[in-house]
Amino acid sequence: MLETAHDLADQSALITLRHFRKRPAVENKAAAGAFDPVTQADRGAERVMARVLKQRFPDHALLGEEYGARPGAGRFQWVIDPIDGTRAYIMGSPLWGTLIGVLEQGEPFLGLMDQPFTGERFWSAQSASFMRTGTGPEKKLRTRPCPGLEHAILTTTHPDLFESQAQQAVLSRLKSAVRMTRYGGDCYNVALLAAGYVDIVIECGLKPYDIVALIPLVENAGGRVTTWDGQPAMSGGDVLISGDRRLHDSALEMIAAA
Repeated sequence: MLETAHDLADQSALITLRHFRKRPAVENKAAAGAFDPVTQADRGAERVMARVLKQRFPDHALLGEEYGARPGAGRFQWVIDPIDGTRAYIMGSPLWGTLIGVLEQGEPFLGLMDQPFTGERFWSAQSASFMRTGTGPEKKLRTRPCPGLEHAILTTTHPDLFESQAQQAVLSRLKSAVRMTRYGGDCYNVALLAAGYVDIVIECGLKPYDIVALIPLVENAGGRVTTWDGQPAMSGGDVLISGDRRLHDSALEMIAAA
């Protein structure tokens, strides 16, 4: 299955790179007043991955961002997002990625994040996580120790995604407590956290295809992923990701007090 995940990333990259920085046509999937972009690269890459999975694992279920759910008869479900960070993609920024995750009976089992433009690939395998750049050697990932919020680097995709007053209060409290806050990155932020460069990623309103692949990647590198109330995050929602479990506990306490 891990070999298939790598193959899916390779096949997806053929589509996404073909259109990247070529000003692809953009459609808006959102209702009036909102903006949720999709391109032919998103849809084409998901169709390719879905076709490969149907050939190799016809009994496995599939959930994708663009075409929804395909039921299966077994205990495995693939959860894919061909371009996580479509806004970055359409503006030519490389801070996007392809997410390929697997659930086994509803629990995160395998995850891969691919950034084909930079050549970086991050993945989990059993009890460890790895990355490589291009055809270079594999490197085992480990989150970095950071016991206190005052030493932490925090990142999130964009503050505008914290829509409610309660969500804004959470972000404000955490920003005031950490050493540095940066915006932008989507799934790329989480990969950097697993690699030991970022300490906290906080997000709002995630869907399963935004997070399933990233949970084993982070946890097998030593980090923790939960919802803001400390529950499992495979269904998405408001999500907190930390490289140090002690830091995660402190952040959860601050969120609860916001």
